[in-house]
Amino acid sequence: MKVLKFGGTSVGSAESIAILAEIVERSREASEQPLVVCSAMSGVTNLLIHLTGEAAAGRNTADLMWELREKHLLVIEKFFCENQLVTGVLEPLFAELQLLLGGISALQECSLRTKDKVMALGEQLSCSMVAAILDQRFGNVVYTDARLLIATNSNFGHAVVNEAMTNERIRSWYARLQGATAVVTGFIAADAKGDTTTLGRGGSDYTASLFGSALEAEEIQIWTDVDGFMTADPRLVKNAFTLKELSYKEAMELSYFGAKVIYPPTLIPAFAGKIPIQIKNTFRPDQPGTAIHPQPSGNGSLIRGISSIKNISLINVEGTGMVGLKGFGGRLFSAMALAGVNVILITQASSEHSISFAVAPNDSHAAVEAIRSAFEMELYTNRIEAPKVMHNLSILAVVGENMRKTSGLSGKLFQSLGRSGVNVVAIAQGSSELNISVVIEAGDLSKALNAVHDSLFLSPVKTIHLFLAGTGTIGAELLRQIAASSDNLRQQHQLNINVMGIINSRRMVVGNGQPIQADQWEEILFEQGKPADMESFVKDIQQLNLPNSVFVDNTGSTLLPMFYTRLMENHLSVVCCNKTGPSSDWENYRKLLLTARRHDVAFLYETNVGAGLPVIKTMQDLLLSGDRILKMEAVLSGTISFIFNNYNGNRNFAEVVREAQAKGFTEPDPRDDLNGRDFARKLLILARETGLEVDLSDVVVEPILPDSCLSAPSVEEFYQALEAAENHFNVLKEQALSRNSVLRYTGEVSEGRMTIKLSFADTGHPFYNLSGSDNIIAFTTDRYRNNPLVIKGPGAGAAVTSAGVFADILRAARV
Repeated sequence: MKVLKFGGTSVGSAESIAILAEIVERSREASEQPLVVCSAMSGVTNLLIHLTGEAAAGRNTADLMWELREKHLLVIEKFFCENQLVTGVLEPLFAELQLLLGGISALQECSLRTKDKVMALGEQLSCSMVAAILDQRFGNVVYTDARLLIATNSNFGHAVVNEAMTNERIRSWYARLQGATAVVTGFIAADAKGDTTTLGRGGSDYTASLFGSALEAEEIQIWTDVDGFMTADPRLVKNAFTLKELSYKEAMELSYFGAKVIYPPTLIPAFAGKIPIQIKNTFRPDQPGTAIHPQPSGNGSLIRGISSIKNISLINVEGTGMVGLKGFGGRLFSAMALAGVNVILITQASSEHSISFAVAPNDSHAAVEAIRSAFEMELYTNRIEAPKVMHNLSILAVVGENMRKTSGLSGKLFQSLGRSGVNVVAIAQGSSELNISVVIEAGDLSKALNAVHDSLFLSPVKTIHLFLAGTGTIGAELLRQIAASSDNLRQQHQLNINVMGIINSRRMVVGNGQPIQADQWEEILFEQGKPADMESFVKDIQQLNLPNSVFVDNTGSTLLPMFYTRLMENHLSVVCCNKTGPSSDWENYRKLLLTARRHDVAFLYETNVGAGLPVIKTMQDLLLSGDRILKMEAVLSGTISFIFNNYNGNRNFAEVVREAQAKGFTEPDPRDDLNGRDFARKLLILARETGLEVDLSDVVVEPILPDSCLSAPSVEEFYQALEAAENHFNVLKEQALSRNSVLRYTGEVSEGRMTIKLSFADTGHPFYNLSGSDNIIAFTTDRYRNNPLVIKGPGAGAAVTSAGVFADILRAARV
């Protein structure tokens, strides 16, 4: 037989009771001999407690009584045409409640004994209804008042069960059922005098556990409004998923640290009888739920779940007088017990110099006073220091029986917290290795849960949170690529990219915990955005405090790089196609690198050089593997590359420059490309990758253009000067032809020097066959001394540059 316990939400409405009836009927048809235990309707116990308070205060309870009656009558009207159930069963219960409330009002107080009588009416009302509804549906159903079977002491409000007497009564009663389906009241019992008692928090689970243990049930099913135990709180961890199975110990640990699916003490009788427990969702009965077994599964994951307690206070007691002092811990925690303070977590340094323990915030004052009283002499003689209290803390607990003797797990836990910038205040782990608990700042709880959840491979998908600056050509294309790739990344690479914030020069928007749809960003930015302010944008990022966050700079702004350090200090990786930061003065550049390293985040700028070409990554791999770069030669301007590749035949130089501008290869003023400064920034970035401590002023740039072109007051006058200087360029073109060579504007890093100049590349040179707007870089190294390593490809264009930024984002995700 099976015991089916239904919680308050499962009997909370006519619709949910109809589902309950289907579940019980299926169980009967499967010959499972179901025994049904029900709680009061959702909200009814609280309403009854409120009624006692109102009555004790002498206030009118008529409206609340009407609300209680209406809640039950609405259910009955759905199932019965006659009102026999109302007149025969429910009305006497309502009359009893009215009488009790009258007595409370007259005395203007409510004893625990009377309060138990009032609260017990919730289960009597709900179970009477459920029994009648089930009997009408398939017959042979009996209502059973658990007060006749469960024997307790007279500790009203939280009575202690006499299990031997209770077991004997239940077995005797069950033998007389003769195959009928019983609906038993949860939560309530009676003492030796027959007075009503209640079983405290989780009392209906306790009732189911007692019946299951006494009758040696095959299984106890707890029907509730969730699919089962989840790997973490789904309100805080979006990737949390339902656990298929747990051991008794794992379920108890997860429940103790905040998972509210069960209240473990109430299930001790079931645990003692080694009865499997199944957590099921009444509203999704076809879901498998969570099975709780005596022993852990051999093929389960190392970690079963991550639970938490949101708000605790940590009390630290320390002093030299504690070292080697026998019985100090006993005195300390005896004092806590006498003060009625529940200790949630304990940790002690091996030096015995300090003990820290966690308590509920409202117990912290009582705990401190108890310490001062118990250790008055030690405090007076300075053998121990005054207790210190830290507030606004949380506990995160990682639970799993398979964690035992598994090396590296703690390292992975603390590494994930460190990378997310979560400071650990205290640590506790028992020798059983079933649980590792850490105390952290309450404001970091959500971030910590998500970071640990992803790190310990609980999440099928790792989530990256993006904050994007710039929605121009590259930024818009990047968002398009993210939208187009999202399904593939999730399905093939278990990676989910959430765009959480966007800012451009006019507007900004930050998702309030919800991602921005990458394919709807324009509409969202326009409708939900507010005026752009980078300071506010960064503050919003800090406020969200999300793990695995990446800031992407798709702008050419000189302002944004000033925020890089601050973002890194808040544990965001930074990806930029903006050259301003990586080519800034050496001290600032070095500070950016050190900040990224110190906070274990990525600082990636591959697209600063060669758009989407893997130039910087290749250099870093060469150097990391022990190679030495002797010389670098490069054509790093797609604009200038296009111009010299097309300056041939009878075409004049000004004509080719105009074509480049028309195709969008140049800035509005072509001199911004032709003056070589952008090229110099790229060459500087490459030189720094080799270890050179250099600045932009160290790059020697030989200009392409005559002074008359550079000094022209307007773009049109620049073109006029360019046409007038055609002879200068034609001479260079003829020289190249006579040498069987081509003109190339090349940069070179060699022997610590950086130069950019116009040169001739002959047919044997790697740069000879360059075409279109391609970039090319040749590395001469110890390994590639005679035949340089060459990287060649498009050096400009929104698609390839955005793809390079996207690749950097994915690299940052792996940090």
